[in-house]
Amino acid sequence: METKEQLKEERDKIVKGLEEAYRKLVEFKKAKNSPLVVVRNGEIVEIDPNDVPSTILYKRGQD
Repeated sequence: METKEQLKEERDKIVKGLEEAYRKLVEFKKAKNSPLVVVRNGEIVEIDPNDVPSTILYKRGQD
């Protein structure tokens, strides 16, 4: 069984990977001048990639 510390390390690695994937997606969309397509309030919308931050850092509370 994994310890709490091992689970925390694994979660941190997953979050770091997701942040990197997001950063690369925004970079790609900006380079191709292609909109980001997302679901917002149940509707599909296009967002200009220059209107979103290129990084978003996950901030977690106290464990």
